[in-house]
Amino acid sequence: MTLRISRILHAGYVFECDETRIAFDPIFENPFSTNCHAFPDVRFDHEQIRRERFDAVFISHFHDDHCSLDSLNLLDRTTPIHIYCLFDELFDMVRALGFVNLYKLETNVAVDVGPIKVIPREALDSDVDSMFQIRAGGMNVLNVVDSWISPVALAELANEGPWDMVLWPFQTMREIEVLAPSRADAASLELPAEWIDQLKVLNPRFVVPSSCQFTQESWSWYRHRFFPITYAQFKAEVEHALPKARVVRLNPSVSVVLDEQSLQAAEALPWVIPVGEQDVDYRYDATVEPPHTSDIARRFAALTPGEMQSVLDYCREGLLEKYREMELPEDSFFEAERIWRLSVYDHAGTKTDFHYRVKGDTIALLEDNADPLAWTTEVPAAKLFAALTKGEALTSMYMRINDTVFDADIDEKIEAAELVDDPLIRCLFNDVFGAYQAAQLNNIKGARRPNCMSSALPTPNPSKLD
Repeated sequence: MTLRISRILHAGYVFECDETRIAFDPIFENPFSTNCHAFPDVRFDHEQIRRERFDAVFISHFHDDHCSLDSLNLLDRTTPIHIYCLFDELFDMVRALGFVNLYKLETNVAVDVGPIKVIPREALDSDVDSMFQIRAGGMNVLNVVDSWISPVALAELANEGPWDMVLWPFQTMREIEVLAPSRADAASLELPAEWIDQLKVLNPRFVVPSSCQFTQESWSWYRHRFFPITYAQFKAEVEHALPKARVVRLNPSVSVVLDEQSLQAAEALPWVIPVGEQDVDYRYDATVEPPHTSDIARRFAALTPGEMQSVLDYCREGLLEKYREMELPEDSFFEAERIWRLSVYDHAGTKTDFHYRVKGDTIALLEDNADPLAWTTEVPAAKLFAALTKGEALTSMYMRINDTVFDADIDEKIEAAELVDDPLIRCLFNDVFGAYQAAQLNNIKGARRPNCMSSALPTPNPSKLD
C-alpha cells in the first residue's frame, strides 16, 4: 500500500490509503475567515465537493480558519466528524448542522479509519490546539497544524519516529504587530532557531511548508507587513539544516504519493481549481506605510442607521457593562488610572470619539476630557459591528492601537504594555467561544428557512483571538 496526500488549502489535506479517504481541517472557501484570500489563488467546485465522500473528517481545533461550518455544510451528514475541542458548544453547533456521527478527540488516543490510524498529539496550548500523527501505508506523517511543540511533546514525538514526512507551519505571522505598526519591532526574515532545532530532532525525509496559504485583500497593507517568511527562505534554511531532508511545496489541489523509496506526483484534486500563477511567494516590506484608519474605513460598506446606532450604543453602554464583568489581568497597564480614547470611523472616514476613565475593573464614559491620553484605539465602525454580530476575528478588524505620541512617561509605560490588554479587545474577545461558527450556523439555518430563525441557535458573539 501507498499513501496519497493532497493539499486543499491552508491546513487542509486529504489522505488516501487503499480506497479510504479522510480530510483534515477542510476549508472549501476563498476567501475564508472573512479576509483570508487563498495564496496562491484557487476556486472550489462546490457541486463536486457535495458529491465527494470522506470516510472521516478530523479537525485540529476550533479556530475559524480550521473549523468552518460553511465548509462542513457541503459534506454528507453521515460523515464521521472527529474534533479536538474542549468546548461542548462546538459539537452542539455541528450537530445542529445535521451531522450525526460526532466524536471528541483525546490526545494520544488513536482513531482507526480503515488502514489509516490517526493519533492526536498534545500541542503546547492544549486548551486550544492539537497535532495529528498519521500512520498509513507503512508511512509515518506528523501534521503539526498551527501548533507550537513543547519540549516534553518533542521528546515523545522523537520516540515515535522515524518520520517520513512532517507538515510544518512555516509562517511567523505578525497578527499582533500590525495592531500597532508604529511601535512594532522589525520582523526577522529568518526561521526561529527553535523550529530548526525541533525539525532536527524529528529528522523527517520530507518537510512540507504548511498552513498560512493566504493573504489579505488586494488593497490591504497587511499583504506586505503580515508574513515575513518566504517559501524560498524556508526551503533554503531547512535543507541546509537537514541535508538529508527534502522540502516539498504542496500548493492547493496538488497531490503526491509517498512510499518507502520516493515521493511521486499524483493526479490533482479536481474540485480545487488553481487560478493564475501558483508558485508565488510572500514579499515582506517593512517600508510600506499603513494608511490611516479613516482611509481603511472607507473600504467597507456603509452601515444602516440602525446598525450604526447599535455600534454607538455599544460604545456608550455595552462596552462598559462588559468591561465591569471581567477580571483585570495581573500587571495590567490599566491597574493605574488611565484615560482611554476609542475612535470609531464610519464609511466616509468620519470619526466619533469616546473617552473613558479606566482604573482596574472600573470604567466610566467621560463627557469632556482635559486629562492627558494614556491609550488610544481606532476601529472602522463596519468592523466593530461585524465583531458584535458576525463573530469577526481580531485579525480582520483593522484595529489600530496607540498610533500617536503620548507624554514621555506614558510612552515609556506603553512600551512595556501588552497590546491585547486593550479594553476593546478584551471586551470583544475575552471569554468568548465559537462566535464565528455561531454566526455561520444562523446564516445557514436562515438560508434554509428564510422566514423562521430558530430561537435555539447560539447567539453570535465576537470571535476569539486566533
